[in-house]
Formats: sequence, C-alpha cells, structure tokens
Amino acid sequence: MGTAERKAKEKEELRSLILEGARKLFVQKGIEQTTIRNIADAIDYSVGTVYVYFKDKNAILHALHSQGFQELGQQFAVLTSVADPMERLRAMGRIYIRFALENRDMYELMFVTKAPMNYLHSVEEEEWTEGTTAFNALRMTVRDCIGAGHFAGHQLEPLTFLIWSAVHGMCSLEISERIKGVVKEEAPSAVALAFDEFWMMLARL
Repeated sequence: MGTAERKAKEKEELRSLILEGARKLFVQKGIEQTTIRNIADAIDYSVGTVYVYFKDKNAILHALHSQGFQELGQQFAVLTSVADPMERLRAMGRIYIRFALENRDMYELMFVTKAPMNYLHSVEEEEWTEGTTAFNALRMTVRDCIGAGHFAGHQLEPLTFLIWSAVHGMCSLEISERIKGVVKEEAPSAVALAFDEFWMMLARL
C-alpha cells in the first residue's frame, strides 16, 4: 500500500470513528445535549480534529442519517428477487417497520430531526438524495403493482406518497410513545396489526 492510499485509509477510519462516537453519544445523551467537545472527548481526539472532517454538528448528523438510509437500502435490496410486486410491496412495508422500531433514534434522525436538512440548506444543496432514493424504490414497486393490474384508477405519485405516509405515521406514533394508553394492543403489536389492516385495504384496490 502506497503512502497516498494509507493516508486515505487512515482518514476514512478516523471519519468513521467520529461518526461511531457521535452515534453512541446521541443515543446516550440525546442530540441536543451532545456537543462537538463531547464527541472529541469520547474518541480521544481534539475538537480541531473533528472540525477537520465536519464543519459542525449538523454535518455529523447528516452523515449519520445517510448511514441510516444505506442500512435501510441494504435491507430493501434482498427484495429484488421477489417477483410478485404485491408481495414485494408488503415485505417492504414490514422491513421498513422493523427497521424503524429496532433503530428508533436513527429513524428519528432520518425522518424527523431537522438538522440533516439544515445541513443541506447550509451547503446550498437542494435535493435530499437519500430520501429521493428511498422514495424511488417504493415508487418503482408501486409502479410494478399497477403494471400487474393492481390499484386500478389510482395515480402512481400520490399513491406512493400515501403508502409511505401511512407507514411512517404508524412508526412515528410508536417511536414518540403516542400509542400508549390510546390503542388497546401493546406496541409494537399495535403497529404490526395496523399495518395488516392497512394492507388488507391496499390489497382490495
């Protein structure tokens, strides 16, 4: 390995170390209570070193939220072998719910916390690439369902947004602990049962 390759590897390893330390602190202390100083102390590096890699905390949050989308995308990738588009769509919903409920802090960072979007605005980047990629994966599956004769009379774009919004709402209500005391079933069973009901409605379209 040459000098340039070794330096590039070391740089990437340090960047990953910063993100790993930040992720742990966000879970332990919460996003608002975590500072660049906390992150630097946690990984035994100087504050200046962290700033070499990330301009501010929002940049770190954006990088972490991008990691979350990569992880979700990897889980969706296993569905490429599912030929039946309706079965693929159903499985996609279940994977999405499982990911959200097993990675609650990450899910909130990906879809609720404003910091990653604030970072995009600060660097004058208008497109939310990670969100667009995830939405397109869902859109293509819904398109395949329509092509197979399902969802007659419905429009692709608004129907895709409706499906995402409904499943996202179920996950968000559970993660924010808004289900407790309102729905009789114990969460996360309430989310799973609600998805089954939602799916029965979709299957009839």
